Amino acid sequence: MSYKYLVSACLAGVKCRYDCAHKAHEKVVDLVESGEALAVCPEEMGGLPTPRPSAEVQAENGKVLTNEGQDVSTLYEEGAQKAFELIEKHKIKHVILKSKSPMCGEGEIYDGSFTGKLTKGDGILVQKIRKQKNIKIDKI
Repeated sequence: MSYKYLVSACLAGVKCRYDCAHKAHEKVVDLVESGEALAVCPEEMGGLPTPRPSAEVQAENGKVLTNEGQDVSTLYEEGAQKAFELIEKHKIKHVILKSKSPMCGEGEIYDGSFTGKLTKGDGILVQKIRKQKNIKIDKI
């Protein structure tokens, strides 16, 4: 199968967010239903359960910690790598990702204090994608 897009599964209506919710976006749902987009949840691909504690990238060291203090950086790295391998396998040149996420956020993420404060930065998957200059990133 040939996909034009890789999208955050939560934007496609999959209840895979940390709180078992989704953030369905009509455009993304339509892309997946038409077969143009591949929906993935890199957090689940890395072995994180749903539901799970919320997590944020720590501004001072780049580690991903849960609101309970558990370091889940390795699981985030594993999930990001698996998602990135799908991008490469399917030669995808356009991704649509969930904004502010510690995995999929682009340009702005939560600062690691669990206070709702945002900071400049990218989620773990976006950091991998940025190394490839030919992949367009859209955030929703």
